[in-house]
Formats: sequence, C-alpha cells, structure tokens
Amino acid sequence: MPTGTTRIRLRPANNSRVPFWGQMAIGFFWLAYVLFGMFSNTGAQDYHFLHWVFLVFTLVYLGYVLVNNAPIFGTQSYLEFTPGYIVHKNGLFRPKQVFAAENISALELKPLVLRVRQKDGEIYALNLREVKGKMRKMSFREQVRDFAAKHNLPLQEISPAAAV
Repeated sequence: MPTGTTRIRLRPANNSRVPFWGQMAIGFFWLAYVLFGMFSNTGAQDYHFLHWVFLVFTLVYLGYVLVNNAPIFGTQSYLEFTPGYIVHKNGLFRPKQVFAAENISALELKPLVLRVRQKDGEIYALNLREVKGKMRKMSFREQVRDFAAKHNLPLQEISPAAAV
C-alpha cells in the first residue's frame, strides 16, 4: 500500500439468512448428489447431459459463495482514506463510493455510523458495524479525525462511552 493512503478492512455484515458454512454444506450436498447421479448406472441415460449442467451450476454456486464470503482475491470491503478522498467499497460486486474532500460539508462520527454530509445536500451513512476489532476501530476514528483536521471539515463526534 502506498504511504499516502490508509485502508481499513471491513468484514461483511452477517445478515444472510443462511450462514457461510450452511451455504457451503448446501453446495457440497448438491455436489455429492450430482456426482452420485453421474457415476451411478441407474436411471434414464437420456438425461445424462443434465448431470453435467448441474455440475457446472454447483461449481458456480460454490465459487460465488467463496468469493463473497472469503478474501480469496484480497480485501473486498474497505474504507480508505486517501489524501483527498474517502473511498468506501462494500464488496466484490459492488461499486466504490468516492467522497471528495472538497465536496464534503461535514462529518458525523457516531458509535455505529459515519455520516458524510455533502455540499449538495446528500447524506451518506456508512455502517461501522463492519469495522471489527478494538485496534481497528481506534485507528479508524483517528483517521477520521486526521482527515477532518487536514481538510478543515467540521467533525461532530459522539464517543462510544457517551452514547451508552
């Protein structure tokens, strides 16, 4: 990473109805079922090509689950503080949100949310529940303070102790 940028890794919010290991179990049961159907000689052989189709679907599903839940291709969810921007990336298949310092009118740092108020009136709320770990949270808060001070942005901060 270049020395002028800092990146805070985010863990995806665990809001899926089926947890990661449950999704993997479904995929492996599906894979076992397809392989059993392919290598057994019972049943109609007229539909044998469907086994190959379902095998491809199974592998695509397992790959999709792994890519979305495991950092196979590096960090996929992050907040990055560059010299002139705040960049928020919420996952592999999601676009980056870029907030230029000259377009930000104010920052609100609350215990579980960072609100970015833009000069055009837009308000973006970045969920901080994805920032895991005490040291990472402290580092994040310090980076927000530094960014606001560097660009002379008003920072309204509510400390976690005061919110309880």
